[in-house]
Amino acid sequence: MAYAQTDMAGPAGGRGIPRELSRDEIDEFLRGQRIARLGCHADGVTYVVPLIYAYEHGAVVAVTTEGRKTAMLRANPRVCVEFDEYDTDGKGSWRSVIAYGTYEELAGDAIEPALMLLRERFARTAGRTAEPRPLQPEVVVLRITLDEFSGRSVER
Repeated sequence: MAYAQTDMAGPAGGRGIPRELSRDEIDEFLRGQRIARLGCHADGVTYVVPLIYAYEHGAVVAVTTEGRKTAMLRANPRVCVEFDEYDTDGKGSWRSVIAYGTYEELAGDAIEPALMLLRERFARTAGRTAEPRPLQPEVVVLRITLDEFSGRSVER
């Protein structure tokens, strides 16, 4: 995907030119974030929701509950996921990744590795140990296999 490179003035008056992120940079960025915006579309309606996730090997894993999101994902498993970070340095720098992929619900032996990845990811950031908890019946464990990525950043 090509982007026009234009100067963008930031809030502090700095200037930056967006640059494309490499696939390695995208993977590193996605492993470091916690919240994405999941876009799904079914029956003529688009729905965007935040999603707490873990990322590994080109896929997002998450836990959610039955509801509008899962109904739409079942109707149309193709999704768009957006990840971003803004102004971590106080100067107006940002990074953003858009990825497209396919949703699937995990079952049986596929659930535990996804839950372990989530436990490890969030236990590390909170300084806790990763302890399993029983799943409630309305819980859905999902994986979104990403197959198309684009990323940009501005560093000021």
